[in-house]
Formats: sequence, C-alpha cells, structure tokens
Amino acid sequence: MNPLRLCLVLHNHQPVGNFGGVFEQAYQDSYLPFLDLFESYPAELRISLHTSGPLMEWLDEHHADYVDRLARLVSSGRIEIIGGPFYEPILTMIPPRDRIGQIESYTAWLESRLGAHVQGLWMPERVWEQSLTSDLATAGMKYTVLDDFHFKNAGLVEDQLQGSYLTEDDGKLLTIFPGSETLRYTIPFQSPQNSIDYLRGIAERHLNAVVVFGDDGEKFGTWPDTKKHVYENGWLRTFFEALLANRDWLQLSTLADAVENVPPIGKVYLPDGSYREMTEWSLPVGQQLEYDSVVHDLEHDPLWPRIKRFIRGGFWRNFKVKYPEANEMYARMMMASRRIEQALEQGVDGDAFRLARQSLYRGQCNCPYWHGAFGGIYLPHLRNAVYNQLIASENLLDQAIGKTGGFVEATVDDYNFDLRQEVRLAGDKLICLFAPSNGGQMYELDVRTICHNLLATLTRRPEAYHKKVLGGANNGNGNVASIHDRVVFKQAGLEQRLQYDKSPRKSLLDHFFAENTTLEQVARNDAVQRGDFLTGIYDTKIRRGADRVQVQLSRTGLVQGREIKITKGVTMVSRSPALEIVYLLENLPLGEALHFAVELNLAGLPSGAEDRYFHDLDGQRLGQLGSQLDLKGIQKLGLTDEWLGIDVQLTANRPTDLWAFPIETVSQSEGGFELVHQSVCLYPHWQVLGDAQGRWTLTLVLNANTALAESRMQPRDVVATV
Repeated sequence: MNPLRLCLVLHNHQPVGNFGGVFEQAYQDSYLPFLDLFESYPAELRISLHTSGPLMEWLDEHHADYVDRLARLVSSGRIEIIGGPFYEPILTMIPPRDRIGQIESYTAWLESRLGAHVQGLWMPERVWEQSLTSDLATAGMKYTVLDDFHFKNAGLVEDQLQGSYLTEDDGKLLTIFPGSETLRYTIPFQSPQNSIDYLRGIAERHLNAVVVFGDDGEKFGTWPDTKKHVYENGWLRTFFEALLANRDWLQLSTLADAVENVPPIGKVYLPDGSYREMTEWSLPVGQQLEYDSVVHDLEHDPLWPRIKRFIRGGFWRNFKVKYPEANEMYARMMMASRRIEQALEQGVDGDAFRLARQSLYRGQCNCPYWHGAFGGIYLPHLRNAVYNQLIASENLLDQAIGKTGGFVEATVDDYNFDLRQEVRLAGDKLICLFAPSNGGQMYELDVRTICHNLLATLTRRPEAYHKKVLGGANNGNGNVASIHDRVVFKQAGLEQRLQYDKSPRKSLLDHFFAENTTLEQVARNDAVQRGDFLTGIYDTKIRRGADRVQVQLSRTGLVQGREIKITKGVTMVSRSPALEIVYLLENLPLGEALHFAVELNLAGLPSGAEDRYFHDLDGQRLGQLGSQLDLKGIQKLGLTDEWLGIDVQLTANRPTDLWAFPIETVSQSEGGFELVHQSVCLYPHWQVLGDAQGRWTLTLVLNANTALAESRMQPRDVVATV
C-alpha cells in the first residue's frame, strides 16, 4: 500500500453581527467538543485550523482559555493555524489594497496571540479569480485550498487531483490544493469506513498522494442534527480511531508539512469560480431551475460521469445583479474604502483612523452579500451589521480628519456603478442616497448617531427553492442529511406567505391608485398602478444654504393618460436628525380627485416584540411593528424600537390616511425554510384635489429621534452594539 497524506482543514466561522447566543451555541456544540476530543488523542492526529477573525475575537473575549489551548496545540505542532482576510470577505469583492490589508492584519494578530507561523490562507467561500494570486503572495501567503471542482473546470480529471499545484500571476507564485468534494459529502454524513475506503482506493493507485478535506467546522455539531450524530453517537471518535488504525499507510498531515515534503504535481491556471453549489446559487432563478432540471434528467444517464465535469453554473459577482441590495452594500463599502484610501494618501493616522479602517474591514464580511443554503442576505441582522460598521467607519474617519461639529453637504456621482448619477446628501446626523433615474427613490438613510441604515430593506423576489415551499416537501427519513439536501419547514403555511414585489422596497416611491384601493390590495401587491412614476427618471436640482441643503427631484409623467408633474424636495439641516419632505403636484384635473400615495419602507425595526411598536406621538400605542394599520385623518405617527433606541416620527401638515404592514420573506437557511420580517411599509395616502391652478402641496417631516440610544451611550461611543 502506498503511503497517503490526509490533510484535515477545518474552517470555523461566525459572521460580523451574528447574535451572541449563536456564537455561544456554536462554541458549545462544535468548537469546544471538537477540541476536547481532538486533544485527547496522540500527536499523530494533526489538523490545519482556520478560525475567522470575527469568531476568533469573540472567542478571545468570552473563552480565552479555548484560545490558550489552541496556542499550546500550535506550540506542540498538532495544529497548524491557517490565516486569511481578518473579517472573512469574498476577496474578489474588495479592492486589492483591502485584500492585502485584511490578510496582513490577521496574520499579525494570529502570530501575536497564538505564536503561529502563518503561511496558508483559507479562501472565503472558495471564490477564486486568477488575479488574486499576486495579492495573496504579496500578503505573505504561500498556499491555499480550493475545491476539486475548480481544478476540474480547468480540465483536470480525478486521478490528477491527488496533490498540490503551482499557479502564477504577475510572476508571483502560489501553491493550491484541491479539496475533495467526495470527502465533503462523506464527512460526517456517512460511515467513517466510507471515507477510509475512498482514501484506500487513492493510495492503491497513486504514489505520494495528498488528499485534502477542507470544510466547515460547524458540520461537527452546529449543523442540524449533527451534535448527536457526531458526539453522542460517537461518529467523530470512530472516525479518529479509524484514521489511527490505518496509520501504516495513512498519515495525518498539515498543509504546511505537505507543502514542505511533497512537491507540486505541476502548474495550473484555474478559471473563475467557487464551490459547485455556490455557482448554482449565483445563477438567475430561471436558469437555476433549468440547471436543476438538466441535472435531474441526466444524472442517471450512463454518460453523466463524462458530461458532469463540463457542467458549471454561474459567477459569484452576479450575486450583485441577482440581489440589487447586495450591490448597494457593495457600493457603500467601496465608498468607505475610497475615503480610507484618500485619507491614507493625505497622511492621516492615529487611533480614530485605524479604528475606521477596522470598521471598514468588518463591513466587508461576506455573509450578507449573497444567498445560498444559508440565510445570507435574507438575514436583517447581518445586513444591519454591515451597514453599522460602514457608517461607523465614516464617523471615525470624520473624527480622524477633524471634521466635527455641524455640517451638511450634497454631492453627485455614480455611487452604485450603474452609469447613472446618484445624489448623496450628508450631514453630521444623517446620510441619504437618492436615485433620480429610478423613480427618484431614496435608497439609503443612515442615522449616524446609532450607525443604522433605515433603508437596509429587501425586495421580495422568486427563489428556486420556492418550488419546494409550494410543494410542501419535507426530509422525514430520520437520517442526518447534508445541509445542501435538508428540506425542513420552521413554520406551517409558508406556501401561503410567498409574495413577490413589483418594485423595490425603498422610500419616496410615488403611486397613483384607484379611488377605492384598500390596504389588503396594497399589502397583497394587487393594487393597480395608474401612474408611471415608480421607475421613471426624475430631473434633479440641488439648492444650498448656509446650514441646509435641498435635493429637488421632479418629473412630468402620466396618470390615466393625463400629464401630471411631481416635484419633491428633501431638505437636510445641519445638527438635525430630521428630513423635511415637500411634495408639489401640478396640472391636476380641476374638480377631480386622484388617489396619491407615497411609499416609505423602514428597516431594522423588527416585529413580534412589545418594545417595538407604533404610537401616535401622544403616548398611545397602536400595536407592535408587525401589525397592519389602516388609519384615517392622522397627522403624526411614531415607530419605536426601544432595543435599538430609535423613535422614527412621521408628521404631516395636512390630515393623512395611512396604511402600514410588514414586509416578510420566505427564505432558506441552514435550519430550514422560514418567514423573516424585513421591514415596515408605510403608505401615507390622500385623495388629492388641486386648487384653482391645479396644484396641491404637502409637507412631511421624517425625524430619526435617537434620544433613547444616546442616553445609554458612553461619551466615546461611535459604533452601535449589534
């Protein structure tokens, strides 16, 4: 029997902004019991371990003894620490300066805290583009692990994947290991003997083979049903015993040892890609369904093994197309990154600057920028955490450059990379972004005192897995399934909760409805639009004063064939947390009322809790934020989130009818299909009757009152707790 090296590479990760209870549960269910069992075995049992920066910082704060144990195992040579970008960004999503900065800063942290000699890198989500090679080498990395799927897409076949390869970019070299997809599905979901038999078959055919298992450590206890399977039923102990029982030919090796002792098989240049499932998730929904159908039709065909290697899905960057909200976060991140770079070029330094860059890095954490088997972009607390850090970065950078006190400014640029101009209205209390070419909508509203984006909303759209929701399938065979195969419903009746939006869930969206349109119709998306303002192009003017700036958006459109002009002006005043929104409608038909509504969506104000509620600004509560409201003739409404410490107050200068209802998605996560509250939708609406000149005006004030949060802050607080 030929000797074979098996490299077990574990990747432990929790994202920025995940709940403390989730961190703790994963620690108790996965990280701690794995280490306890691993530590009890002899020195022959060795692994390479990557722990993401957000998780490592949490562990060091809450379970420093665990980190101390890692340091001892590093010193004894039993654990090799694998580095990577500090806060687990998709590297192709961030600029080269941030790639290198994140990797170098995490390497320094790991070497200081653990005494590790970091040479290898965990590639977040195995998203690869060839140009990364030179940046990784520049950051001091010598090797990384990708999936064997990447190598097969380059034309290599199974028998060529039993070792490492060199790759190159701009004259700089990197060693890359193919991670075995077979082992990803056998460990820990099949008998340990299945993995041993698979490895034995490789050893019989290949001399000096190196096989890599690289996957999530959460498979060992945190993923559904795995704690009992892996620990209580003894799967992991049996696996370790099987590895040691075959030590005459099976050697447990770190990646560093494999690099040092086994030369690369050759050189390869890999196509852009990620792991197989990720390429499928990144496809547009229609193509994803077609892909699934093709695979289903062919997988039992005798030719499938030959065909399969030529089948691949989509490209990770297209998540920014599939989910425009991901592009908005990405664009906001790039805005913060450019400001950091400019400050660095100007010689800005100091504690505030370093904290600003760290907040930028935290805001690059990949999890809410995409969606697959995990909740990803559908999880509001992860989106909110990214915006929290990006807004904090801006606050800290202003502090670093001495931009303090009251101010307000307006700039125009292509902020979201669509070749069209957006408007940024920024002051010391608020930051707003407007898209004149897309309905004149406001698509970001940052409350700087609590680092919260009130427009981190999500539009409801079809997903390929909604087919399973409608079919009501369930995994009820009692086996432990891979997270990619589980079908579990966390609530009943989800098929009845599926809804898809016809327009983005943003704010200052202008609607004309039939006179008798109801709350139920609007909430169900059944209301008929009688105007063409929702996605139309608005002309833009900016008016500047000594302490205020107004963005003025205007458009002449059609309402039931008649030309109507809408002008909306949004004014920000320095030192004020309020926006004044003035509407002017012109050329209204004399003597005929039109049903006009302004849509507002507010995110980060969850439902189902008594300390998150509507009120009338006079002390009267009107229901928690998941309620439906149909109010008549009001002029003020408040939305309070006591946990976040904000009271969003909407006031009008004329009697207003108002609809309110929750926006909820049916989405997929590792725990199953679930209903998730995304935002609160408000529709103030009026029967608009023009004056003698065919004009009608309205003034709304949207005030983001954070007095409660500020009363709880320490003097130097900049970042809200998320």
